[in-house]
Amino acid sequence: MAKPLSLGEFEQIVLLAILRLGDNAYGVAIRSEITLCTGRQPAPGALYTTLDRMQEKGIVRSWFGDATPQRGGRPKRFFALTKSGHAALVSAQQAYQNMLRGLDLLGEPNA
Repeated sequence: MAKPLSLGEFEQIVLLAILRLGDNAYGVAIRSEITLCTGRQPAPGALYTTLDRMQEKGIVRSWFGDATPQRGGRPKRFFALTKSGHAALVSAQQAYQNMLRGLDLLGEPNA
């Protein structure tokens, strides 16, 4: 079995937002979910660049929904994790959990 792809912090946040949104994971909703959950407001260009890059890597897949009058006849582009994207996210989160094990982040800092 191939080693899962390495993910950066923002890629993980985007993937987690996609998972949280399920069938409603499209650009504006992903950006809103990231803001709601993290307080960060990613620029649309940064988000779409990341989504495009992750699609090229095979981490996410996308498809277009139906055009809607509210969007001036433009369709929404929806996103979902691929199997390799899910594996990469699980691997990254397990690594974080391993690093956190035994630490008390809520206590007083040592320095």
